[in-house]
Amino acid sequence: MKSKKIVIFMLLVLVLVFSVEALAQAKKIDNLGRYTFARVRGTIPTPEVMKMLVDRYSADIKIGFEMAGYGNLYQPFIDQLKAAQFEDTTWEIGETVEWMLFRSGGKLKVTEKLEWAGKKPVEVFAIKVKEGYKTYTFIIPKPCGNIALKGMVEEIPPAICSLNVSPAKANINDPITVDMSGTQNAKSMKVEVFDKQGNKVATKDLTPEAARWQTKLDKPGEYVFKGTAFNLENKASTNPCEGKVYINYPPVAMVVPSCLDCKNAVGRPLTFDASGSSDPDGQVSRLVFELTDPDGQVIDSFTATEKPFTWEKVVYKEGTYTISATAYDNDGAVSATTEDSRKSINVTRKKFFGLIEFGPMLAHGGEDYDLPDYVAYLYIRPGFFLWLNPDKFSLTLTAGAGIPLKGDPWKTIIMGELLANVHFGSFYLGVGPGFTTKELDNYDRKSGADAVGQLGVSLFNNYLRMGHLFFEFRAPIGRNFENHHKMGLGFRFCF
Repeated sequence: MKSKKIVIFMLLVLVLVFSVEALAQAKKIDNLGRYTFARVRGTIPTPEVMKMLVDRYSADIKIGFEMAGYGNLYQPFIDQLKAAQFEDTTWEIGETVEWMLFRSGGKLKVTEKLEWAGKKPVEVFAIKVKEGYKTYTFIIPKPCGNIALKGMVEEIPPAICSLNVSPAKANINDPITVDMSGTQNAKSMKVEVFDKQGNKVATKDLTPEAARWQTKLDKPGEYVFKGTAFNLENKASTNPCEGKVYINYPPVAMVVPSCLDCKNAVGRPLTFDASGSSDPDGQVSRLVFELTDPDGQVIDSFTATEKPFTWEKVVYKEGTYTISATAYDNDGAVSATTEDSRKSINVTRKKFFGLIEFGPMLAHGGEDYDLPDYVAYLYIRPGFFLWLNPDKFSLTLTAGAGIPLKGDPWKTIIMGELLANVHFGSFYLGVGPGFTTKELDNYDRKSGADAVGQLGVSLFNNYLRMGHLFFEFRAPIGRNFENHHKMGLGFRFCF
C-alpha cells in the first residue's frame, strides 16, 4: 500500500514537470498574414508607411503594450519610432519573439512566446527602442504589420569621469572646490588628493546628486586631485580624470628695530626695518607695521608698498612696546606671526639733562652807602636738570658767575642753587636753597645762603631738548634783606 502511494506521487511529479516544460516551450507558427494588426497595402512596404500605420493605431498599440505587460515601453516606442532607423532584416527559422501584437475577429490580442517554423525566413523591419540602460528590439513583419518584441539587451555604459578643480592656485586654507557634476553614467564617484611626494592627504566619496566638494589645504606646494567614477556594475572609469592645485607659499616677515633697549628714546625717531622679509615663490607686495603700547592697544600702523619696507616712528611715552610686521605677497598670501616678525622694545624717556641758563639780574645797591638802588648783572650758570616724575616734578642744580655791568666797587659774583620744581603743563614753579658771594668789598656785604624762587614757562620740549623762560627772585637767609636780595630774568636750555 505504501509503495503504491509512492508510485502515484512520482507520476504526479513527472506530469507537473512535463506540463511546465510544455508551457515554457514557445508556440510554433509557420504562416503570417491571417491575423494582422494592420494590413499593409502594396507589395513593398516602406519605413514611412510603417510609421504612418503606427501613428494611426497608436491608441491600439498602447492597449496592446499594456496587455503584454510592457506598458512602460509604449511612450518610448512611440517617441523613438519617429526618428528610428528601420533595419531590413529577417525573422529566421527557429528564432523566437517574446510576444506579438495582432488582431483576431477585430479584437486586439497578444500572443505568448512564438517560434517561427515556416519554410523560409520572414522579411521584417527591426526597430531598437532604449529605456534607461536597456535596449529593446521590436520587429514588424512586412506582410502583416504585427508588432513583436524580439528581445532585450541590458547595456550598462562605462562611467566617464569628469573633474574640475578651482582655483588652480590658492593660498593656505583658501576654499578649494572640486566639481564632478560633468561625470556621466556614474553611480558613485571618488576624489583622492595627493601631495607632490605622492602621499594621500585626503579622500572624498561623491554621488551624482552631491557631486561637489569644498576642502582646504593647510600646507603649501603642488597637489594632484584624482577622480574615479563607477558605473552601475561598479566598474571604475578608465579615462584620465585629474586636476592640479598649487598652494602658494606664504611670505616670511622679518622686522629689525633700530634698538631693543631704547634708552632715552622717547621723542626720538625709531626705525623698524623689514627689508629682510621675503617670499619663497613670489614677491612681497606690501608690508604692514603695527605698534602696540604696554596695554596691548594699537597706537599706530603703517603700510609700506615699496622696498626697502621701513618705518620711522616717534613715541612720546616710555614703556614696553611691541612692533609687528605682516607681509603680503603678490597673490594675497599673508605671513604667519613668528619671533622674527614680532619684537618687543623697551623705550625709556630722557630724564637727565645738561643745561645752561643765562640772563639779566638786578642786585640791590643801597642809599646808605651812596650807591644806586639796583645794579644790573649778566649771569650765566651751567648745571643739570633731572625729571623725578616726567612732566610733574623735577630738580635743577646750577652754579655760575654774575658779571656786573658797572665797574668798581661792584664785583663778579658766584651763584648756585638747587631747586625743586612743580610743573603745571607748560608752567612750573621752583623753590629751593641757593648761595651767593658778596658783590661789594668794604660795604658790609657778605656771602651767604639764599632762598630762591622761580616762576617759569616751557617754550619748547621735544623730550630731548627743552627751553624755559623764567623769573627768579633770591632772598637772603641770615643777612640783611634790603642789601642782599636780587631778581632777574633767565633763559634755560636743557640738552
